[in-house]
Amino acid sequence: MSGTLFVVTAPSGAGKTSLVRALLERMHGLELSISHTTRPPRTGEVHGKDYYFVDETRFHAMASDSEFLEYAQVFGNYYGTSEAWVKQQLARDIDILLEIDWQGAAQVRRLMPAAVGIFILPPSRESLEQRLRKRGKDSEETIRKRLSQARDEMSHYGEADFFIINDDFDQALEELYAVVLSRRVQTAQQSQRHADTIRLLLS
Repeated sequence: MSGTLFVVTAPSGAGKTSLVRALLERMHGLELSISHTTRPPRTGEVHGKDYYFVDETRFHAMASDSEFLEYAQVFGNYYGTSEAWVKQQLARDIDILLEIDWQGAAQVRRLMPAAVGIFILPPSRESLEQRLRKRGKDSEETIRKRLSQARDEMSHYGEADFFIINDDFDQALEELYAVVLSRRVQTAQQSQRHADTIRLLLS
């Protein structure tokens, strides 16, 4: 028996993190993978909760030891996902949500083709810019960089199994919930999870 890895991808400002947090509050048996990063913590971020903050020397050592399921450099900082942790949770029949960019998602698909890809898109590029500015986390230079790369990032939406347009938050959350729930009740998953019940029903 094993859980499912859900890979959630979106350009910065599309609302991915807010949707994922709302889903985690709503569903049981679902955990968020916490990435390692060389990026400095933002105000309010906590080591071990939001990210594992490490320096570049430590990060590259982990990469050299093949400790990451995927890793990528984004806007000058490195981000990586612990392969051992993900596989341990999946083996315990826990579903995992992994928030990464399209580069990382492509790496995960090669190593774990059973992973379910979900791409979050904004309703418009104007909306994306408004959200980036409203959250107040980035400098003007960083915002410009994110917007200039957003079109290329969004062009990879077709590589995912599902895509959701986050125009109305509640509707987008319902669609994200439906993706996870539909995966959980697929015949292959249910047959493992309820093997005893099926055996009794058919005996």
